[in-house]
Amino acid sequence: MIKSLTATFGLLLATSSAAMADTLIFNANGLQVDGSGKLQHFTSLLIGDDGKVKKTLGPIDKTMPLAEHKIDAGGKTLLPGLIDAHGHVMALGLTALQLDLTGTKSLAELQHRLKAYAEANPSARWILGRGWNQELWGDKRFPTSADIDAVVDDRPVWLGRVDGHAAVANSAAIQAAGFSLNTQAPAGGRIENGLFVDAAMSLIESKIPTPTPTEEDAVLGKAQELLLANGLTAAADMGTGPDEWAAMERAGKAGTLNVRILSYAGGIPGMRAINGGKPSEWLYGDRLHLAGVKLYADGALGSRGAWLKKPYADKPETTGLQFLTDAQILQQADTAASLGYQLAIHAIGDAANAQVISTYETLGKRYPGDRRWRIEHFQIADPADISRLKPAGIIASMQPTHQTSDRLMAEARLGSDRLKGAYAWQTIEQLGIPIAFGSDFPVESPNPFPGLAAAVSRQDMNGQPPGGWYPEQRVNFEQALAGFTRGAAYAGFAESKIGSLEPGKWADFILVDRDVSKVDAQALARTKVIESWVAGKKAWSSADAMPAR
Repeated sequence: MIKSLTATFGLLLATSSAAMADTLIFNANGLQVDGSGKLQHFTSLLIGDDGKVKKTLGPIDKTMPLAEHKIDAGGKTLLPGLIDAHGHVMALGLTALQLDLTGTKSLAELQHRLKAYAEANPSARWILGRGWNQELWGDKRFPTSADIDAVVDDRPVWLGRVDGHAAVANSAAIQAAGFSLNTQAPAGGRIENGLFVDAAMSLIESKIPTPTPTEEDAVLGKAQELLLANGLTAAADMGTGPDEWAAMERAGKAGTLNVRILSYAGGIPGMRAINGGKPSEWLYGDRLHLAGVKLYADGALGSRGAWLKKPYADKPETTGLQFLTDAQILQQADTAASLGYQLAIHAIGDAANAQVISTYETLGKRYPGDRRWRIEHFQIADPADISRLKPAGIIASMQPTHQTSDRLMAEARLGSDRLKGAYAWQTIEQLGIPIAFGSDFPVESPNPFPGLAAAVSRQDMNGQPPGGWYPEQRVNFEQALAGFTRGAAYAGFAESKIGSLEPGKWADFILVDRDVSKVDAQALARTKVIESWVAGKKAWSSADAMPAR
């Protein structure tokens, strides 16, 4: 009897001790989308000492003594950690540490920034930069080698377009790579006056000195800082390379991986070079997972590399770039699928999307079950092809801010007839097709709030165009928030771990400066993150962040 009482008393002590290690976030304006797609409100979040959610609560005082740590949220809005379903983690960090050409309004401004950067970095072996967009320039002319030579001609310069599908090289870079302006472009690429498009980019990029492991670690650290500062606690990394994976593993082992990364290897060669050529388990407390393989069917709309069924309206001599034949893309996709990888295939033009849908329809017969085939972007689609997604088990991974950035360009490139299936979020929702939202950072800002605002308004941050662009394709707030939480988690087979604050899932959440469910689109786009928490621990705070320079 005494032994039994002792055992019972010990159990009670253990239970009490475990309970006392809990953390209670209270006095919060908690918002999340529940499993039925409805907006759920709560005021408190109870977190276990394992960093996972125990439950969400209303203002129930009797639960508060159960937690040793109590944190008053001060009435601030609390959301599940947002998830970007399509980004490029290392490229984000690299862009922040290199020459930033985002937002340049003219070639002259690009040249001015290049000159200033070259003078400030005299020891840089190569000058690397990214972010220019000729569509923002008055004449919309692509830059040339001569334009770059006029500013820097004593060392290689390589400057990427905002979408990552074109770059301009100066003469020194072309010579350092062993080529000339007359070099023939490989299949799936184009070279024009020093502008290298899509597959042709590898001619230069393969010659750029590789970053050292120390440099890679710094790049990953910077990327994580930017993601957390923008309220992203997880992201799908589309196109992870072997060196990038190694940096992520080093961070995981060192305990410095604070963002959850759902990795998709860059192509079949990348797949074979990472993790012994097989998908990984969830690693480092569910911080890293090699889930799939990223392939490409075409290029981008801005560089006229997107593969269209009919010629470009503003350049009738081309239909864009078809990267792979039907047989080639099926062979590559089948190779990855046979090893258990999830497929994520980039397709922007309507011809590319039709090809990828057909590929997945074939794969679905070979590999039954829940494979969650992904189309990355699904930007310009023939309306007749959209209804093929759900029967084939395809997820539409889309980026709302692409619509606001590309609107005028898309009108010029496509004409009105082909815009009916462009950026068609609401059509996809109505057909019951799973949708995941992201940004394609650093092509767009990693900030998800302009993406949420674009999704609900079809307007940019300045409210343009009035009434929204093809406003029938707007989604409601719940659908938009789900796209950046539950939908993005589902797209990466991560819905049992993240995407909502439900019992047993990780306590990844953010505090923001306004009730995002009650403001207009322009105010929503300007939401500021106050804190980001991962696994029940504060990972970033605006109070601790370095002031902007």
